Amino acid sequence: MIVLVFLVQALCAFFFVSDILSSLLGIYTRPLAWELREMLEIGAAVGLVLGLVLGGVLIVSSLRARNLAQERLRRASGAFMDLLEERFTLWGLTPAERDVALFAIKGLSTAEIATLRNTSEGTVKAQTNAIYRKAGVTGRPQLLSLFIEDLIEGPATPDGPNHPA
Repeated sequence: MIVLVFLVQALCAFFFVSDILSSLLGIYTRPLAWELREMLEIGAAVGLVLGLVLGGVLIVSSLRARNLAQERLRRASGAFMDLLEERFTLWGLTPAERDVALFAIKGLSTAEIATLRNTSEGTVKAQTNAIYRKAGVTGRPQLLSLFIEDLIEGPATPDGPNHPA
């Protein structure tokens, strides 16, 4: 449908531009019967109006799709934060461990986390080791994969892996 309207608009534009250029450049064209000329002009005008309407519909559709995508992203972000809180509570992380775990999941280095938390790297390393032990993983990649799996597949059952009984 879009291609058809595009082709009609291209023909309409060609009609109007060639008519104007032939007049401006003084190119002689054989006159058309007035009835035929009127029909061509009406058809060209209808084609342009169709293009205008279709363009408006596509703009509105694009804006709706963009808004829907933004809303889904907002929900996913909120769901991820809810999932983090749920897991942190399930694992029994302290407030300090929660902060360190969040920074680790965001990809910050041990040194960066220590600087942000105004503590030593040794303290951050001890806290990350406690987090990994409580989560039942051996490092950051596995920790992050727990959350990715939950987002993709839904949360594991309470008796499943990484969930204390």
